[in-house]
Amino acid sequence: MLVYLAGPISGTSYGESTDWRESIAEKIYPHTALSPMRGKSYLSSEAAIADSYDTPLSCAKGIITRDRWDVERCDIVLVNLLGASRVSIGTMMEIAWADAYRKPVVLVMEEEDNPHDHAFVREIAGFWLPTVNAAAKIILQLGSIEDVGLIQA
Repeated sequence: MLVYLAGPISGTSYGESTDWRESIAEKIYPHTALSPMRGKSYLSSEAAIADSYDTPLSCAKGIITRDRWDVERCDIVLVNLLGASRVSIGTMMEIAWADAYRKPVVLVMEEEDNPHDHAFVREIAGFWLPTVNAAAKIILQLGSIEDVGLIQA
């Protein structure tokens, strides 16, 4: 099963963009995580990643092409919006693509005070969980890998 890992990138550091994705990839194994940051280690020195760069994978056309393709071919979209300080336009596009392609959305977001708290986001999300660990458990349950027990935050 392929799991696309959506979440804010613009304005975050390389570590903020990659650390949670690497951690969740281990937690959902043997499923395959698709990170929009894969192949972009050239951004590792960035303290605040820009919305695009002059490279094939990071120019506007390259980002849209690969991310849309990843959402189209994945089985589940995990959206991590915890701690977001501003709306991530790219992540909102990925949620819209997931809905259009009928992919289940597993949302991780605070119940209050998140800039993404909007009716569209709440309604598209099939699952709204408070932690990334809880999201990993629901993904394993959806993938029927094992009985991981009751999901708790």
